[in-house]
Amino acid sequence: GFSRNDIGVCVGGGVIVRACLIYSAFLSSSTPAADASLPAVTMAWQYIGQLIFNMLILTGLVKGADRVVKEMLGL
Repeated sequence: GFSRNDIGVCVGGGVIVRACLIYSAFLSSSTPAADASLPAVTMAWQYIGQLIFNMLILTGLVKGADRVVKEMLGL
């Protein structure tokens, strides 16, 4: 049978998959705002900054999901 740990891993995986789906929907709805009047270097740095910010959001979602599942199942 399943132990509480196995169930926790399954639930955690499901939460992480949902977080990734929400994250990808968020990314597709918000295209990076590039102002054409700015120099190319500035636009590149804005894009890189936005990309790093989005990666931090995804990392936070995944780490948070792991903690929430452990608290829910009392692990």
